[in-house]
Amino acid sequence: MAKKFTASSQQLKPDPKFNSKLVAKFINCLMQDGKKNTAQAVFYEAMDIIEKKVKDVAPLEVFEKAINNTKPMIEVRSKRVGGASYQVPMQVSPKRQQSLAFRWILASARGKKGKPMAQRLAAELMDAYNEQGGAMTTRENIHRMAEANKAFAHFAW
Repeated sequence: MAKKFTASSQQLKPDPKFNSKLVAKFINCLMQDGKKNTAQAVFYEAMDIIEKKVKDVAPLEVFEKAINNTKPMIEVRSKRVGGASYQVPMQVSPKRQQSLAFRWILASARGKKGKPMAQRLAAELMDAYNEQGGAMTTRENIHRMAEANKAFAHFAW
């Protein structure tokens, strides 16, 4: 009998340069149209730019801290009660925190125009490392919305 394929049976390999699974996941999110080599080249070039600009900290540390700074603690989800929809604040699972952080950093970097992607990504990662920039603004907006709607927290499921 043939082995059934499941997502858990397919292990993610760490990236070749930093030997980090977090970097490998980020590169997979950065990748478009299956062009992994291009995504890797963009990411590694961004890390080289960060290394040149931030002398005292390793670029991998900048990347990891940028991701951790961008992770949301709470978010709002729509919950229908009776005829009304409420924005209910809820805890975010660690896996979703990471995917949201990746998504916001990449969206913010892709939203800037006029420079190569590696430079935009490096700038966004350094901004997130310093707790500023587009991804951090998105996180703060989500937290602000959750704070404003905490009266509906009792509707959480």
